[in-house]
Amino acid sequence: MTKIRFTLKSGQPVSFLMEGHAGAGLSGNDIVCAALSSAAYMAANTITDVMGVRADAAVSDARFSLSLPDDTPREAIQVMEGLRLHFVQLEDQYPASIQLENTEV
Repeated sequence: MTKIRFTLKSGQPVSFLMEGHAGAGLSGNDIVCAALSSAAYMAANTITDVMGVRADAAVSDARFSLSLPDDTPREAIQVMEGLRLHFVQLEDQYPASIQLENTEV
């Protein structure tokens, strides 16, 4: 199961941590893992490379994290919110493979 935790500040996502394998298929053929990874990379690349936000991103085996700095533009937070909503919809479709949690700080 892939566990995803979003940290919210004043109701807006400022970071996420995604860990674990979805287990919805064999390695290399897991559509849930592929969907999660693709969405996370697109959001991170949009925020860091396209928007130029100096976010803290890290990727390793079965782990992906992204944290936004305090001075993040509103548009980057909106990208994070879009990612969070995408993950909510994927969790609805694949509840045995994804567990999503939101934590307010």
